[in-house]
Amino acid sequence: MTTYEFSGKSTAKLMPEHKMVERRAHRRHNLEPQMLEVGRWDGKKQGGPKLGQVLDLSSGGLRIRTSQPNIRPDQQIRIKLDLPTYAGISPFVDVSTEQAKPKSEWVGWLAVSRVHQVDKFNYDVAGRLMDMDDLDRGMLGLYLSTQPLAA
Repeated sequence: MTTYEFSGKSTAKLMPEHKMVERRAHRRHNLEPQMLEVGRWDGKKQGGPKLGQVLDLSSGGLRIRTSQPNIRPDQQIRIKLDLPTYAGISPFVDVSTEQAKPKSEWVGWLAVSRVHQVDKFNYDVAGRLMDMDDLDRGMLGLYLSTQPLAA
């Protein structure tokens, strides 16, 4: 293991390249070219106002671009995520009846962890997808395995 000093204030320990450890629990996938939107969920069937556009997504988190300046870290936002079926795979599963059925939308909480102002009018908001059950998280992971990885 190698130790590096930065500005004389702190040190960081780096592992040799063949032993690099990925910090993320879930791999991020680049969905920006698909121009998918995320909406705020207000409890109505048609959903709420547009929150932003999906930049990248993992089975554990989401990063969007929005023009709403009032979003802050540690805030929780109720969202509706609607993804199209891709390569014959639906991103979520409806288990409200006896027979499981594919579905394309998920409603849950986004726990905002980071907000970064991109330009005068746009912000990148990143956060964790909360209260997603294991079956939906697994199906989302399978769905995303067919998508390009994010940097």
